[in-house]
Amino acid sequence: MYPISGIVGQEMMLRALILNAINPSIGGVLVRGQKGTAKSTAVRGLAEILPDIEVIDGCQYNCDPLDPNTFCWECVDKQRKGQIKVEKIPMKVVDLPVGATEDRVVGSLDIEKAVKEGTQAFEPGILANANRNILYVDEINLLDDFVVDALLDAAAMNVNTVEREGISVSHPANFIIVGSMNPEEGELRPQLLDRIALQVEVEGITDIEQRVEIIERRNKFNDDPQGFRRDFESEQDKLRTKIIKAKQAIARISATRDNLRTIAKICVAFNVDGHRADIMIERTARTNAAYEGRERITNEDIIEAAEMVLPHRMRKKPFEEEEFSAEQLRAVVNGTV
Repeated sequence: MYPISGIVGQEMMLRALILNAINPSIGGVLVRGQKGTAKSTAVRGLAEILPDIEVIDGCQYNCDPLDPNTFCWECVDKQRKGQIKVEKIPMKVVDLPVGATEDRVVGSLDIEKAVKEGTQAFEPGILANANRNILYVDEINLLDDFVVDALLDAAAMNVNTVEREGISVSHPANFIIVGSMNPEEGELRPQLLDRIALQVEVEGITDIEQRVEIIERRNKFNDDPQGFRRDFESEQDKLRTKIIKAKQAIARISATRDNLRTIAKICVAFNVDGHRADIMIERTARTNAAYEGRERITNEDIIEAAEMVLPHRMRKKPFEEEEFSAEQLRAVVNGTV
């Protein structure tokens, strides 16, 4: 696997991915842009630098042993019998193919067997495997509506529920959703676009020296993958340590009243619908402060968060193509407008 620290440029995309890894409650990231801009490479490389997670041994839903309230029915039974064993496993990227069937995504339920044997008739789907992992949807804009609805429901409740003819089965489905898309192939359904917290645009790099560096690094990786990875071991370790420290520090960081007023001013100035943007900016700003090793949120944290939260949420009037302006954002924060 190509190491994420070996990617040249694309700093905002990498920052958005890392912030979601530190604080999954942010709500995911959508990466829009041209093909060949390291979108998939970055997502797959992210899981490699994340700390292992504790799960209940043998659980196909990756249940968290420290959170009994979210146990699947199998782990509830294990707990009742005193058979809970804990193991550590690495986080992983779970792919959701664009053409996946509904049963493949949410799981399938054999009604006849369920009547006789209960929940054991349930065959888990992709959302079960994605619990506490990264769910990656390439070409997310091409998803069928039924898959979008399933993702929205699971993302809102952190639970996947399958109902068939009066029989219902539920299991935890708390995942970091990462979508990528080429806008030339169509836009994303508005309901899903609003639910994904952050959006970043990626473009091909125009700096000549950076483009040369990309070619050289890729050639070195193709010729000697293990040697290339050794060259970036220290960078990978630094990034992993920084993420772990940020995860530990984030609980100590809270937004002040002034921080919240600044966030509210931004959302009013940029004419966004509802209050989801305010909440997402606050969460992202706190996480960014933790990642940078700060004890308090600064205006720079708020600005960096707003740059990823606002562009796809600005309310547009008919026939208008209003664009997000970083200069206007700074002016609002600095009180010069």
